[in-house]
Amino acid sequence: MTRSELVAQIAQKNPHLKLREAERIVGIIFEEISAALARGDRVELRGFGTFATRERKPRKGRNPKTGAAVQVVAKTVPFFRTGKMLNMRLNQES
Repeated sequence: MTRSELVAQIAQKNPHLKLREAERIVGIIFEEISAALARGDRVELRGFGTFATRERKPRKGRNPKTGAAVQVVAKTVPFFRTGKMLNMRLNQES
């Protein structure tokens, strides 16, 4: 599902909201999650999952085109862990 599909679904399921309002709501939610992760906070959505950040150590990598060794710097990356309810929903046997 893309962002625009999510906005359309929210607008469709909430007829009192205009498309622009649904778009703004989705934008605010994504902005707040991004801001929290940038601050180093953890975002937990019960039943869905947890967004957090993880540190990656510097390492030696390889340029796939030339095969030359390159140094890859340390960085912070986003990480998502699914919640119990989402796992159960994805793995239910039908």
